[in-house]
Amino acid sequence: MEKNILTGDRPTGRLHIGHYVGSLKRRVELQNKGDYDNFYIEIADAQALTDNYDNPGRVRENVLEVALDYLACGIDPKKVTIFIQSQVPSLCELTFYYMNLVTLARLERNPTIKEELKMRDFSSSIPTGFLTYPISQAADITGFDATIVPVGDDQLPMIEQTREIVRSFNNIYGETLYEPEAVLPDNSSCFRLVGTDGKAKMSKSLNNCIYLSDEPDVIKSKVMGMYTDPNHLKVEDPGRVEGNTVFTYLEVFAKPEHFKKYLEEYQNLDELKDHYRRGGLGDVKIKRFLNDVLQETLEPIRNRRKELASNIESVYKILEEGTKKANNHCERVLKRVKNAMGINYFDDSKFLEMQKEKFEKEN
Repeated sequence: MEKNILTGDRPTGRLHIGHYVGSLKRRVELQNKGDYDNFYIEIADAQALTDNYDNPGRVRENVLEVALDYLACGIDPKKVTIFIQSQVPSLCELTFYYMNLVTLARLERNPTIKEELKMRDFSSSIPTGFLTYPISQAADITGFDATIVPVGDDQLPMIEQTREIVRSFNNIYGETLYEPEAVLPDNSSCFRLVGTDGKAKMSKSLNNCIYLSDEPDVIKSKVMGMYTDPNHLKVEDPGRVEGNTVFTYLEVFAKPEHFKKYLEEYQNLDELKDHYRRGGLGDVKIKRFLNDVLQETLEPIRNRRKELASNIESVYKILEEGTKKANNHCERVLKRVKNAMGINYFDDSKFLEMQKEKFEKEN
């Protein structure tokens, strides 16, 4: 059995640092490790249409934006296949067949779907395409025989539902599909990076993101306006680290070398936290430190992105070639699925012979 990796993002806007720490950085590490047979990254534009059906332009405009973010972060198209979901029609057919293996009640119980429905306030007007999102994701995963799926913890229910679909299919039609395993970020703070306002999740719709392409002045403005400890009113006041957005970000991004370079009076983050808890350390100082850290982290990504954008035709070509390869793989899986289900009428030489024999006996 091959070791295949699949992951991806919905192109509803530029990618932000939540994407970077939650998945992009991990993808680059897996890519460079080279311990795989195939590595696919999907720009999930068809899934993005499930709640943007009335504004397809938003999705269309962001396909290349997402591709630029991928490449700027270090995704290498010589090692990884980047493709556009809607241009792989076999995925739609797989989704259709898997729909028969999942009940409506099971889809409604999916924790990720329940949370997304609440956030979007669909009420009773739930688009069917959105509700069947987990089935589409199962088609994506199985369509590339993915055995490894790097995700954030909020996507674990989706992976579990895929595993259920795989087991149901194999029980009915015979061993055909592979169950995937989820790979989470190493740092628990990366599971779901909070927004700059301290909300549970960084989200474009909440306007609490720091984008990978943000200019230095924009990053600084967002950092200086971050949510901290509301009770830490004066420098001398003891401060709370837990739930403090600035410290959450420092846990993710700050390295020992950053302290030597930008805040040499502290050897590490633990010392900084202890001082803040005791009092005598102001929010402005820790925000300035975080700004220095983020500026250093994001500058090479931003510069690389600008360089790539100056030759957008080459990025377009990468997507075109990657999508062709993705089509070839998924078509092979679809053929295997249809063979298992017995709906391969024109590829099965025995089908006509069996039917001829049947009708000859009847007549």
